[in-house]
Amino acid sequence: MNNYDVIIAGAGAAGLYAALSLPADARILLLAKRELSLCNTALAQGGIAGVYHSPSDKTSLHENDTYIAGGFQNNHRTVHMLVEEAAQDIGHLITLGVEFDKQADGDYHRTLEGGHSRRRIFHHKDATGREIADKLLAHVQMLPNVEIREETLLCDVKKTETGFSALLLHGENYETVNSHFFIMATGGIGRVYEFTTNSAIATGDGIMFAYRMGAMIRGLSLIQFHPTAFNNRHTRECFLISEAVRGEGAYLLNCHAERFMQHYDDRLELAPRDVVSNAIILESRRTGSDEFYLDITHKDADEVRSRFPMIYRNLLEQGYDMTKDRIPIYPCQHYLMGGIQVDADSRTRVPGLYACGECSNTGVHGNNRLASNSLLEALVFSRHAAQDIAKHLHEQKEFAEGEFDLREGAQPVPHGIRTQLRHILQESYFVIPDAGKIQENFPKVCNIMHDLEDGWYRIDADYVEACATASIAFLILNEALVEEKGV
Repeated sequence: MNNYDVIIAGAGAAGLYAALSLPADARILLLAKRELSLCNTALAQGGIAGVYHSPSDKTSLHENDTYIAGGFQNNHRTVHMLVEEAAQDIGHLITLGVEFDKQADGDYHRTLEGGHSRRRIFHHKDATGREIADKLLAHVQMLPNVEIREETLLCDVKKTETGFSALLLHGENYETVNSHFFIMATGGIGRVYEFTTNSAIATGDGIMFAYRMGAMIRGLSLIQFHPTAFNNRHTRECFLISEAVRGEGAYLLNCHAERFMQHYDDRLELAPRDVVSNAIILESRRTGSDEFYLDITHKDADEVRSRFPMIYRNLLEQGYDMTKDRIPIYPCQHYLMGGIQVDADSRTRVPGLYACGECSNTGVHGNNRLASNSLLEALVFSRHAAQDIAKHLHEQKEFAEGEFDLREGAQPVPHGIRTQLRHILQESYFVIPDAGKIQENFPKVCNIMHDLEDGWYRIDADYVEACATASIAFLILNEALVEEKGV
């Protein structure tokens, strides 16, 4: 069968929760570009923020913290939805078997992260994303109306008279599938940078496809650089040292082993991520060194190992014992606040096309995401997408099939294009953007993008991800140029 009611591209929290939230009689195709375990959701350490059975907290406080972190540039309607509906979706996760950590008295343990005025982050040790992804996937796999395909590349998507046609590639085999509705849940863009905390599949494919179909892309230059990624100076994928480590009392130190956040913000180590990342870059310029450390050695060793088992193991593999050693850290690309512009029900301006999770722009994050709001956003707005689709599910009966050029005999895309693009973004648009480099590199990105679009290259993962990387780089730098000129 190649006709479906809904195709969902992406098997992270947003895609899985959308599948679970759609009606049981909807024919659903869920696509994973690589193995099902590979997604940004699975890498989320800190937790999911929300006011749930917490007498010492209020949704108004969570809402205010979100505004402060976002520079008050947030969408008021969607922020209100996010915090008010958090209890509903956290409660649903619990009924699905997600095991959040508890205290000795049986109440849930809520941790503190930068920008939060209360302890409201629910977590499963330091592997919350993995716990949520595993439990959601287990339930989706039991649904008879959902077909899951992993190791399946989305090569192209076209709008048709009756919905959408998508070209898929599995191994060496191409296939065209059709649907009435399409949900983009393809995650972030981290792999367009030289260093990122994102998984290997985070190349912005869904944003590119939505852009080609006419969806509005907004806020792509609003990129969050996490201040405390492990700094091994060698690997493109930098594993994260969760913000919760600072929430539990870790200090940030410069190359002289001195705390320095007091010079930049009264909230010290618990300032929002953009503030801390900027402080590290400014401190690096002041000291002439890029050596920075996270230090939690003053805390009880057993408690640290118990609270952060995954981080502890990862660091041991790199030769560091976080209960005894300072952890080398440095900012790297982490999260995208903007993306495919959607309304409160995750609808784009392309009829039938929805976007949710990190690839979407709901406006909840404003100019900077508050820690642990991302998993919550993925749940709340994928549920809204599913509920909106359910209202129109049986309006369309026929399926139109789009035509795709498979380019038989075409040559592979030239090697090194993505490496060049990653270097351009890293030097042009890191924590503190370099206006001169942006001006210098933007024409180079345009030339690369035009060459990929006009060339006759084999349609495979290398080509799709090169096109996506070029498109994302173009959109980021173009937006930065427009903002600089005040257009």
